[in-house]
Amino acid sequence: MAERFLDCLGEACPAPLIRAQKELETMKPGDVLTVNVDYTCAAKGVSGWAGEHGCKAGVEETGEGEWDIVIEKV
Repeated sequence: MAERFLDCLGEACPAPLIRAQKELETMKPGDVLTVNVDYTCAAKGVSGWAGEHGCKAGVEETGEGEWDIVIEKV
């Protein structure tokens, strides 16, 4: 299992989603991608998209106005 990290702080939608999609395309099942965002719409959009595409996804607040979206490729 590989772990990858995307720093998307300061990036508005849809940039974090597009970057996450591209990164997940290169990953294998079981790999984990953490996407750090500071827009609530990005946190909801990326985690929702991941769940709709068969990945396990969770969002955790890491600071005031910052979230980590943890996505496991299935």
